[in-house]
Amino acid sequence: MRRRAGLVLLAFAVFFAAMAPTMRWYAFPRLARIPPNQYQETVLEAKPATLLNYSTLKAEQVDKITIVQTLKGNVEESRKIERDAGRDVVVWDSLSYVLGPDGKMVSKIPERYIFDAHTQDPVHATGETVDGDPVRREGIEFKWPFLTEKRDYQYFDAQTRTSAPIHYRGTRTFRGLEVYYFEQTVPWTKVPMPKTMPVQGITPDVLAKTGLTRWYTTKRMFWIDPVTGAPVNGEEIHREELRGARALMGQDTVTVFAGHVKMREDYIAYVVGLVKSNRLMVLMLVSYLPWSFTLLSLLLFALSLWLEARSRGARAPDTRPGPAPVTAPV
Repeated sequence: MRRRAGLVLLAFAVFFAAMAPTMRWYAFPRLARIPPNQYQETVLEAKPATLLNYSTLKAEQVDKITIVQTLKGNVEESRKIERDAGRDVVVWDSLSYVLGPDGKMVSKIPERYIFDAHTQDPVHATGETVDGDPVRREGIEFKWPFLTEKRDYQYFDAQTRTSAPIHYRGTRTFRGLEVYYFEQTVPWTKVPMPKTMPVQGITPDVLAKTGLTRWYTTKRMFWIDPVTGAPVNGEEIHREELRGARALMGQDTVTVFAGHVKMREDYIAYVVGLVKSNRLMVLMLVSYLPWSFTLLSLLLFALSLWLEARSRGARAPDTRPGPAPVTAPV
């Protein structure tokens, strides 16, 4: 009976020993994925800010600028691309919508971002655009990979349509989470005019004929949860200018927008809560379950050996010499 129980325990020990690496190296890449139908909205604010008044063509200080950023998963497009890519793909249709203090549109920049559902590596396919312009992204945008490392990453900048390193600057604590802090500075760069302008009748072509050029610089900061790769906070010290403006505006350089952009407090609280719930699933796949299965397999293996040793001890024959035969005298 003990031997049979020992064999059963040994079989379970082998099973859990095999499951430990399976959870980490097989289940994790297949289960930890961005859903193709995800929808996310984030509101950021710059208080105060400098904004160009298009009616007076003068830069003015305003109380607040609001930026509403939406990410919407395009399931139909992701399925089309998956057929050719041979892997799970997510297509995000993004919109960055800037509102002035009066609630009117200042600018809007649409994007289509196509990436691998697990690694977050860009997937190059038709439709990969920024403001209607075809682009070829290198590196990440919006989200870091699962199990983010303490190193620099290539980060795609939608304004310049180029990628540059975003630097790891240390580990910090943010709202009870241990996070990695990343920082990137984009130097003054000439960038395209937005396709949609806040004044009716003004188009990028009209502005180009006046000799105006748009320039941009920013200092970008992210606090990243290393388990899920999700930003729990983001800020930018952002500045845009129109140059070559003397003929139209009376001076060479005019500030279009300048301000320290921060996530609104209620959205920070929402994102932190969402990350705390999602990171448990990732930790279960890469840490909690593999280590638990490893320890359990060792325990079962030791118990099976102990039962086998006891069963052998119970069956061992008695090798002690018996009593000598008694013979009767003749």
